[in-house]
Amino acid sequence: MTDAPDRASGLFITFEGGDGSGKSTQAELLTAWLGERGRAVLRTREPGGTDVGHEIREIVLHHRGDITPRAEALLYAADRAHHIATVVRPALDRGEVVIQDRYLDSSVAYQGTGRVLGADEVRKLSLWAAKGLLPDLTVLLDLDEVVARGRLNAARTRYDRLEAEKGEFHARVRAAYLELAAAEPGRFLVVDAAAPVEQIAERIRTRVTAVLG
Repeated sequence: MTDAPDRASGLFITFEGGDGSGKSTQAELLTAWLGERGRAVLRTREPGGTDVGHEIREIVLHHRGDITPRAEALLYAADRAHHIATVVRPALDRGEVVIQDRYLDSSVAYQGTGRVLGADEVRKLSLWAAKGLLPDLTVLLDLDEVVARGRLNAARTRYDRLEAEKGEFHARVRAAYLELAAAEPGRFLVVDAAAPVEQIAERIRTRVTAVLG
């Protein structure tokens, strides 16, 4: 059974998408834009938004040995439970805008569908860990997995455990994201991540302005 979510006074915005889709760039641009307009903004990420989360991030992304899919999903849920309780909810209660790189939709896409653990089961686990908290807006940067791989190849020489998965895995992840967005169109903004950076940023700003009212 999932705890009923407490509505906070701030605004919770998450960025989702496959590796190489440009989430960090757009999160930085939105953070700066809101700050220029006088909004108090907290920028964070999962995993790794706390000291505990940083240690979990090292395990799930850089552990050299095997991690079973269920153990991986539980590690992400543990990070989420601590992060939401100690960082995100306090900021929302202060009336801040929280801009977060990845949240529960990542777990549903990567562990639920990519690892074939079951999207519904992983979603329930994440909601339990976060006491039912859902974002006010989720920006999905959608990009063909082959194009995304090309971006990663151009940007780095070392890949984490998830980035190193084969194309079939990333194709499943992308399909899962699009399915999630189709099921919750009121929460999601789907943007073509192959578009120019400023064009993407403008679409996001327009939607955020509407959410802020």
